Amino acid sequence: MPQVVGVPRESRAGERLVAATPQTAGRIAKLGYQVVVEAGAGELAGYPDPDYAAAGARVAGPDQVWAADVVVKVGAPSEDEVGRLRPGAVLVAMLAPARSPDLVDRLYRAGVTALAVDAVPRISRAQSMDVLSSMANVAGYRAVVEAAHEFGRMFTGQVTAAGKMPPARVFVVGAGVAGLAAIGAASAMGAVVRAFDVRPEVAEQVESMGATFVTVDMEREVSADGYAKVMTAQQQAATAALYDAEARAADVVITTALIPGRPAPRLITAETVAGMRSGSVVVDMAAANGGNVAATEADRRVVTGNGVVVLGWTDLPGRLAAQTSQLYGTNVVNLLTLLTPRGDGEVVLDLDDVVQRGMAVTHAGELLWPPPPVQVSAAPAATASPVATATAPPRRRARTVPVVAAAAAVLLLVVGVAPPQLQLNLTVFALAIVVGYYVIGHVHHALHTPLMSVTNAISGIIVVGALLQVGQSPVITVVASVAVLLASINVVGGFAVTRRMLAMFTRS
Repeated sequence: MPQVVGVPRESRAGERLVAATPQTAGRIAKLGYQVVVEAGAGELAGYPDPDYAAAGARVAGPDQVWAADVVVKVGAPSEDEVGRLRPGAVLVAMLAPARSPDLVDRLYRAGVTALAVDAVPRISRAQSMDVLSSMANVAGYRAVVEAAHEFGRMFTGQVTAAGKMPPARVFVVGAGVAGLAAIGAASAMGAVVRAFDVRPEVAEQVESMGATFVTVDMEREVSADGYAKVMTAQQQAATAALYDAEARAADVVITTALIPGRPAPRLITAETVAGMRSGSVVVDMAAANGGNVAATEADRRVVTGNGVVVLGWTDLPGRLAAQTSQLYGTNVVNLLTLLTPRGDGEVVLDLDDVVQRGMAVTHAGELLWPPPPVQVSAAPAATASPVATATAPPRRRARTVPVVAAAAAVLLLVVGVAPPQLQLNLTVFALAIVVGYYVIGHVHHALHTPLMSVTNAISGIIVVGALLQVGQSPVITVVASVAVLLASINVVGGFAVTRRMLAMFTRS
C-alpha cells in the first residue's frame, strides 16, 4: 500500500511558507504516494485548499496529517509536533541539526527518521535538493527590495534638465547564493555595486554579475566545501579596515556572511555604523544567527542615533511566499524522487548514498548526526605527492592495465590484417583518442559544459567526412548516413547549449 505524505500547516508565528504547493503535491502523488494537506496550510502563500484537491491531494485535519508515514515541513517541528509523529515516520524539514542539539535528541527519542533538507551536501548531484540555495536566492533579491524601500531614493543615476542624480552605492558582504542574488538585483536596478568575500574563487562570479570585487592584501584559502571558513586574527584585522571603509562610503550595505554550525561572524562594528551617512540602510541577512552587524536585532527595524536604518528581518524568503514555496516544494519533490527509486510510493533510505547520508539525522533508533565529511565539487584538486601517486591507485591500475593491454592486442591484430588505408585510419583514430583523453582530462571541471558545447558544435567535421564516404558501398553508405544523422544532432545541440550559456551573461 502506498505511503502517505502529510503536509502540515507551519506553526511558527508569521510563517507564510508551505512545504508543498498544489503543483508539487501533484508531482508527489505521481511518485505513488497519497498526499494529505492540512486545511489552510497554503493560504498565506496564496494556495487555497480547493487547488490542492484539484491536484489530487486530500485536505484533512492536523491529526490525519501528523499520522502520515512521511511528514514534510518547512521549519523545524515544535516539541508538541515531535510528539505527534508516530514511531518510524519520516520527517523532512529544515532542522538546523548543528545548532539544535535538543531537537536532535527529541527526534532520536521519538524513534523517527529525520532528514534535514538544510544539510544537503554541496555537490553537483544534490543541487536540485538544495533548499538553502533556493531560500537564499529569494532572500537576496528581497533584501535589495527592502533596502530600496527604506532608502527612499532611486538606485539608478540620472541626468535630467533639473540636475544630475548619482547612482546609489551598494556594498555586499559575502558572495554566496544570497550575495550573488543581491548583487544581481542591485545591479539590475542601476546601483554601483561593490562586493567582498573571503573566498577568492568567487571573484569571477561577482564580476560576471556586474559588480566590482573588492580585494584586500591577505592570504586567503580556497574554500573546500563552498562555505566561508572562520578567519584567522590576521585575516580579521585585514578585512576590518576594508569593511569600515566600504560601509562608510556606501548608501546600502547587505551582509550575508554565515559559517555552518557557528554564530554569524561580527563584521560591521558599532563604530562603523556610527560613521555611516544618515539615511544609509543596512540589511543583515545573518540576523537569525546573531547578525553580522553590531546594531542588528532579529526581526526588528533599528534606527541608530545617526539615522542609519538596520533591518534584521529573518523572514525574507517568506515575503515572496508563493515563489519560495514553489522552489522549496520542488526541492522536496526531487528529494522524494531520490528516496523512491521504484516509483511505488515507498521511501527507501540508502545510507550508502552520500546525499542521503549527509541529510540523515536519525534513523531506525540510531543517531546519525553529524555525518561523515563529504568531498565536494568546490574543493580544489589536491596535488598528489610522488609517494601518494605510487601507492594510492593500485586497485585502479590492477583493473586498467589488463583492459588497456587487451584493447592494444585487438588493435594490433586488426591493423596486422587490415588493408593499408584502414591501417592509416585506425592509427589516426587511436591517436585522436589519446589526444582527446588528455585534452579533456586536463580541463577544469567548471569548463566541461562550455567545452563540450563547442566540441559538439564542430562535429561538422564528422559530417563532412561521412558525406565523403557515401557511395563507396551499401554498407559504408548506411554507416555514413547514420554518422551524418548523429553528428548533425551534435551540431544542433552544441549550438543550442552554447546559445543558452551566452544568454546567461546577456542583460535584457
